[in-house]
Amino acid sequence: MNSRERVTRAIHFQKPDRPPISHAILPSAQYRHGEALKAITDAVPEDFGWSLLPDLPPDKLPPVYKLGKNRDEFGTVWHVSEQGRCGIPIEFPIAENWENYQDFRWPVFGAGVPEFRLYSGHMAGTGENYYARGGWITFFEQMQQLHGFNATMMDLAEDRKEIYRLRDDLLQFNMDWLDRWLANPYQGLHFADDWGSQSSMLISPAKWRSFFKPAYAAMFSKVKAAGLDVWFHSDGNILRILPDLLELGVDVLNCQTSVIGIEKLKPYAGKVCFRTDIDRQHVLPYVSPSEVKRHIHNLFETIGTPEGGIVACGEVIEDVPLENIAAMYEAFLEFRY
Repeated sequence: MNSRERVTRAIHFQKPDRPPISHAILPSAQYRHGEALKAITDAVPEDFGWSLLPDLPPDKLPPVYKLGKNRDEFGTVWHVSEQGRCGIPIEFPIAENWENYQDFRWPVFGAGVPEFRLYSGHMAGTGENYYARGGWITFFEQMQQLHGFNATMMDLAEDRKEIYRLRDDLLQFNMDWLDRWLANPYQGLHFADDWGSQSSMLISPAKWRSFFKPAYAAMFSKVKAAGLDVWFHSDGNILRILPDLLELGVDVLNCQTSVIGIEKLKPYAGKVCFRTDIDRQHVLPYVSPSEVKRHIHNLFETIGTPEGGIVACGEVIEDVPLENIAAMYEAFLEFRY
């Protein structure tokens, strides 16, 4: 069974020989651990073509990962405090009072778009033996990066007409961008928006359904109509919109299982494939390797099924010890449904 078949079978509950493995090693971890980390990952039979991707030297990192203050193609300025770890946006091209929106110009395709989003952790190889996953397409987060988090949240609460215009303009931009992704030989496209805090949604589910759900429906429908799988990442406690995401056609969900509660996700086993999130707050950086393994086996047994439904993945940044990274991959390879 090659990697593409293994991933496809896992996503669609068709009994893969083992859970497929997806690397999520941020550059900050690569810079911290160097060749010792590479020795671990090189020994793992990864199923998305990671080894086919070039290394990214620090001066080639996108603005969101490059140390210091850097402006991206939309005009947002990012502050990155740790080389290779995602920074935070600090300056926004669309003013809080919208006075300059008429002057804002969307990036031009072919002039760095969408190439500036093609970071190796979010795009996989295109060889025929691999499952090729493209994209890291955001919507809510992109609105914040254009207009600022506080301003975006206030305008949503006040139901200002300008926030609807931004939504519609961004949707058109993303739909045009999807045409470029869909012109390539991918099997799945990856979307991402962090919708939860540690305890609840950032906005009410009702507002999410009325304002954002139609945009996701349009984007996901386009991908599904082209015959590709929809992957969706969202951190925080998003339990209240999980039924909506399944209704929209999400095939693979990457959510913070320990924040939501592993047992609360158990009813969704067999209904959606999980690209797993190995607890980054309390487990990976802090516990022993044997505890890392126990956590992973419990997670997989709870939200997976004998037919599949697991893509084994754990995001790794610079604070995770090498022995725990090795234990994580050992658990991935040991697990059988």
